Amino acid sequence: MSLKHLLKPNKICIVGASEKEGFGGDTCRNVIQHMEEKNYFFVNPKRDMVFGKKVYKSVSEVPENFDLVVICTPAFTVESILREASLKGAKGAIVFASGYKEVGDADGIAAQESLIQLCQELDYSLMGPNCAGFANYIDAVHPFAFISADRDRKGSVGFASQSGQLCLSLMDSPNMRFSYSISAGNCAVTKMEDYIDFLVDDEDTKVVAVYLEGVTEPKKLADSFRKAALKRKPVVVLKAGRSEKGGQIAASHTGSLSGADKIFDALVEKFGVIRVNDLEEMLYMAQLFSVLPGLPEKATYASMNLSGGETGICADVGDLNQIDYPDFTADTLAKLTDLLPDYASPANPLDMTASLSYDEDLFADALRTVMKDPNIGMVVVGYTLLQEIADPAIKYMGAAMEKVSKEPGAKPMAMLPFVGNTRNEEYSTRLESAGIALLPPPGYGFRILQNLAKFVAYDPSKKDLTLAIPDRPRKETRVVLNEFAAKKIVSQYGVTTPKEAVATSKLEATVLAEEIGYPLVMKIDSKDILHKSDSGCVKLNIKNANQVDAMFEEIMTNAKTSHPDAQIDGILIQKMADAGTEIIIGVNSDPIFGPAIMVGLGGVFVEVFKDTALSLAPVSREEAVEMVDSLKGAKMLKGYRGKPPRDIEGLVDAIMAVSKMASEQKDSLQELDINPIFVYEKGVCAVDAVLIADSPLS
Repeated sequence: MSLKHLLKPNKICIVGASEKEGFGGDTCRNVIQHMEEKNYFFVNPKRDMVFGKKVYKSVSEVPENFDLVVICTPAFTVESILREASLKGAKGAIVFASGYKEVGDADGIAAQESLIQLCQELDYSLMGPNCAGFANYIDAVHPFAFISADRDRKGSVGFASQSGQLCLSLMDSPNMRFSYSISAGNCAVTKMEDYIDFLVDDEDTKVVAVYLEGVTEPKKLADSFRKAALKRKPVVVLKAGRSEKGGQIAASHTGSLSGADKIFDALVEKFGVIRVNDLEEMLYMAQLFSVLPGLPEKATYASMNLSGGETGICADVGDLNQIDYPDFTADTLAKLTDLLPDYASPANPLDMTASLSYDEDLFADALRTVMKDPNIGMVVVGYTLLQEIADPAIKYMGAAMEKVSKEPGAKPMAMLPFVGNTRNEEYSTRLESAGIALLPPPGYGFRILQNLAKFVAYDPSKKDLTLAIPDRPRKETRVVLNEFAAKKIVSQYGVTTPKEAVATSKLEATVLAEEIGYPLVMKIDSKDILHKSDSGCVKLNIKNANQVDAMFEEIMTNAKTSHPDAQIDGILIQKMADAGTEIIIGVNSDPIFGPAIMVGLGGVFVEVFKDTALSLAPVSREEAVEMVDSLKGAKMLKGYRGKPPRDIEGLVDAIMAVSKMASEQKDSLQELDINPIFVYEKGVCAVDAVLIADSPLS
């Protein structure tokens, strides 16, 4: 589906043109204000003129063909207008009317289905219904239904939103400049994923910003994110639905620790997309990317301030946001010592004292000195730019920053205020024109810098950017495998498991025990008893035949008492594995984005510490290593308090094996827990597993 006729039309036709306040009248006001008269036509059978412009009685009377029809009339008129506009060459449409699927009744759902079918028949790209239209600032096309203050908004931020009000909020911000602002509405025909894909491909859009309420086409979204990752075009997403209420409790640890929102976090992590928490963070994140002339080469910062108090704030709040302030080199320190007053102590963050701020040349020399430091990727100047200028320091600082920004080898710069104030328009414009971004105060400002650092550090070549998205909807059925069957499957993919067998009688248990060898573990083998130790159905360190007999009887009794309706397949006789560091490897298959691989601190502590990492399958080896390294418990694997390091390579091999299994079984597998998998100095061993699918695995 091409969006050219919708978002980049040569000529448009507005049906329902009016002078009244509301969608019809306000769209006409915007079109008249922002577009050339030769590029739009007004239609209304009840009017001859609107705001002094000629109005045609019907679409068929319009004297020229057009690309886009904007329908400002009620829902019952929409389909006939679409058919008529199609005869005039229209392939794009905007429908403002509500009364479709969003109302939730049978009539609304039927109306939306009929609209979709008609658009498919006539090959329309349709925005809405129940939307506010869009503004294309690059080509001066403005069929937008909300009025905002008149100012130059042309820029490089492409914003697509399922909320028209959020579009208006960003458009009302004096700091934002757009390539496109799109209010997508219901997305009945043209989906949010289509707009994202358009903006990723659009050469006039430097950064893509998105307010997203849901995903309907995961493969298209993943393809768009993949393109953006490979292009290194930043995508900033504000997604609704972080909190989950009333969700079904998952049967496995993995399921309970990796809900839908964590899956979306894993998606954006894989593709280097920046997820923000609110509109303010989105605004400044998008603005930063749009203003900077290029990305820092390193995800490191130098903080340059005029006082010790400001320097302390930058140090503390920066640390809270994992900002990397590398030490200056000896050469940088020596040069700064010469530039600064005797009472100043050069360090990063740097207190320059206020004296340099009143000397353009000295301030410029300090900037150059810090920029030349090979440890520094970007310079952040701390200064609160007030609307009303009283202190002349900004005169000298601003001139120095503008001068240095144009010099060869200049590194990216930003200015950070320490309190929220309306900014001086003259200096804001000058600095941004020089490619110097203006940040919000530290609470938001350092979060923005943290996001930037993550984007700079992101390397798509280290990720597996394919995604194991299911090819069919999830079935309602659930097939739960007993432990023996689950471990047999994971062992086929290369995960090491203990020697084991299932006994259905005491005699068979005794024979198998001799064959496997003591010491042993005995467990109930039942698909209906997933947390066996809670029911007294696990016995450890069995050392002889007498204990085998006794424990067989006790486990069976406990199982039937705690789970009288459970299907019991026997007693699992398992060679007792040597103790190792306990890790969990799991899979939770999201119905939209497919299987996600989880790794974390295992055993009974997985729910207590919740020290886990999650990545969508398939994972590359580098991703698997990153998952392990990200754990707080990773130091337990690397040698801790005199204990030898564990076999991290073996653990990574096991993660890769589970990733391969999850990818190949994406249409059936729902959940998998391998918990614990013991990690030794050499090798690993999976001693327990739970596997749940919606159909038998292939």
